[in-house]
Amino acid sequence: MEQLYPGFVLLAILFFMLGMGVWVAFSLLAVALAGLALFTNAPVGQAMATTIWGSSNSWALAALPMFIWMGEILFRTRLSEDMFRGLSPWLTRIPGRLLHVNILGCAIFAAVSGSSAATAATIGRMTIPELKKRGYDPRMSIGTLAGSGTLGLLIPPSIILIVYGVATDQSIARLFIAGVLPGLLLVVLFMGYVMVWSLLHPEGVPAEERRWTWREKLFAIRHLAPVMLLIAAIIGSIYAGIASPTEAAALGVVFALLLSWLSGSLTRESFREALMGAVRTSAMIAFILAGASFLTVAMGFTGIPRELAAWIGALGLTPYELLAALTVFFIVMGMFLDGISVVVLTTSVIIPMIEQAGLDLIWFGIYIVLVVEMAQITPPVGFNLFVLQGLTGRDILYIARAALPFFLLLCVAVAIVIAFPGVATWLPQSMMAH
Repeated sequence: MEQLYPGFVLLAILFFMLGMGVWVAFSLLAVALAGLALFTNAPVGQAMATTIWGSSNSWALAALPMFIWMGEILFRTRLSEDMFRGLSPWLTRIPGRLLHVNILGCAIFAAVSGSSAATAATIGRMTIPELKKRGYDPRMSIGTLAGSGTLGLLIPPSIILIVYGVATDQSIARLFIAGVLPGLLLVVLFMGYVMVWSLLHPEGVPAEERRWTWREKLFAIRHLAPVMLLIAAIIGSIYAGIASPTEAAALGVVFALLLSWLSGSLTRESFREALMGAVRTSAMIAFILAGASFLTVAMGFTGIPRELAAWIGALGLTPYELLAALTVFFIVMGMFLDGISVVVLTTSVIIPMIEQAGLDLIWFGIYIVLVVEMAQITPPVGFNLFVLQGLTGRDILYIARAALPFFLLLCVAVAIVIAFPGVATWLPQSMMAH
């Protein structure tokens, strides 16, 4: 424990700065500077300059602003309205009816957004007034949206998977492929729960007045066609090996601009707003990553990760016990920080332990995203809860209670992925084998 004294000092500095409201990136840089200055003889200025330049000068990182820009462009189109019109005729006979639009709409938008908050906001802006007008149970309407919004973190192209891939030097294409089956697993769990709930609470799901013919249903698919083609172009080009994630992201921006122009949503103002929104978000993430990279190097010089890994190794924890402890740790961290900050803050310390435990780093990337998803809907700083509070005007505790069943379903998904690692690893292994 004595060897871990520097770690406790740096952790205290970090929590003090975060508690004071200092930006995450500045907090990381300050802790790294303190670690190098107090506990090593390393040249601080030289280490800082080379690390920050090295972390920023990354081709893989170029995909990040592109995917964010694509999401910002689509956020300003009539995409969510078209998805509602395209999906609703097909869901009127399923128990739960239009509540499933929230789940499937979020899953589809997640595949072109990459952001949890943007997914919840875009779909919620369209579906919440519509479901309220038709008399659906408000708590369930909000709950499905809170839970399904988290799919933006997992279903590729996921911004947080790009960040994890860059921070741990893993293949972003393999991480994207690994996210597909766990994403579909969550969709099935959420839809299954809504079906069971609606059968037990028929008063919460009003009867559908209109009967759709097969011809009308097939005709409604045309509203889904543009976004489905966009998803196919991006994800298909990565899976087929035609394009790298960065090239696919550039392709996505071109298609998103074309889609926006064809829908009549592309104006000088919307283009400027989308571009500035992407610049702000990308700059924030890049700044956090630069701070995290410097902290990783500082941690290497101090030897804290090595000492911590050795200490945990001496405890004799099984991989399952280690993962149980990490799950609680990540959920607590996620209560106070956004998902990207959690990933970049913890990877330098936790990855050596994961490698020592013999766990696959691609699998661990999916696990960490699932746990961070859980933190997105836990108070006090669950980002999705704030988004939905802004959309509905309800208090945060009401929204947290509505999201609770979906938090528990995410716990079930984490348990399934731990018990059956193949859910995350089978697809990338089989696709890379061909």
